Amino acid sequence: MSDKKHIKVDTTGPIWLIGWLFTLGFAKLTFGKALLALLIWPYYLGSILAEKLS
Repeated sequence: MSDKKHIKVDTTGPIWLIGWLFTLGFAKLTFGKALLALLIWPYYLGSILAEKLS
């Protein structure tokens, strides 16, 4: 029997972070607005995608 273990490397996290930092710099958001956007943006994205997929 083979006891090989497979390791999966997920690279979407760093790519997402780089894109998010670029967006913050491009929009010239202050720290407070950026933090607020970080908390609210996933909710709106999820609600829009839920409507499209259902």
